[in-house]
Amino acid sequence: MQQIQKMDVPSNLRYSKEHEWVSVEGDIATIGIPAYAQSQLGDIVYVDIESVGKSFSMDEVFGTVVAVK
Repeated sequence: MQQIQKMDVPSNLRYSKEHEWVSVEGDIATIGIPAYAQSQLGDIVYVDIESVGKSFSMDEVFGTVVAVK
């Protein structure tokens, strides 16, 4: 019987349908992507976030990540 590995999901993170996560402390949000998404993207060559200091609605685009894969 194959054993299923439990995924470690920190309780302070909230995830989007596309795998991005956000951690909010006060009025500061930190955004990232989990290891699985990073492995699927390959090498990240460029990140464009011209939206620092702005507010967003759920599912609204706030930047771009360009990868070689």
